[in-house]
Amino acid sequence: MCGRFNLTATPEQVIETFKLQSLFDFQASYNITPGQEIVAIVSSDGSTGGNEFTQAVSLRWGLVPSWAKDSKISSHLINARAETVAEKPSFRSAFLKRRCLVLATGFYEWRQTEQGKQAYHITRTDHHLFAFAGLWEHWEQGGETVYSCAIITTSANLLIQPIHTRMPLILDPHDYPHWLDQQATKDNLHALLTSDAYAGMAVIPVSNWVNNPRHDDINCIKPIST
Repeated sequence: MCGRFNLTATPEQVIETFKLQSLFDFQASYNITPGQEIVAIVSSDGSTGGNEFTQAVSLRWGLVPSWAKDSKISSHLINARAETVAEKPSFRSAFLKRRCLVLATGFYEWRQTEQGKQAYHITRTDHHLFAFAGLWEHWEQGGETVYSCAIITTSANLLIQPIHTRMPLILDPHDYPHWLDQQATKDNLHALLTSDAYAGMAVIPVSNWVNNPRHDDINCIKPIST
């Protein structure tokens, strides 16, 4: 699964990496938790997901389906499994029509040990930005409007298997426009769900400082010896 990640890049780095014309002001965070606002890239044109038609938006992490009676359902829908995302009622409409890139510079996972849970920071060795495959939704009821998202997860690869059985789906930059393309076929989308863009990623043990969601500073990613 993916229950905690970070985005420590500057707005200028985001603009340069994703070829954006503009970007809203956002605060970098070392410890993003479900329920918080995150930075995502969506297609702003109905015909293509090309870079010239993308925009950055703020979405609440935890998807609220358009048919939900209560926005509190979001706490149960922070992740969508790649194996079932096309069929699950909570995700299938967004999978076909509302896909996004969730921006990150790293994420956290925990491994159970005899001494307790050990936290790990998974990040690129070059510290560059990357993107999770995501879904977004628009929910409106009783005067409340929520734009929300979920991160797609898949079976862990050899890098992540020693820590956890699941991992967030990281897309290759080459596939960003294909993921955002609103004309993409089901077959094309399912092919992207097999993406494994973990080359150049490192798994780094960090202290239990990151365990507390109120901690949001560089100590969350400070390496330790194990």
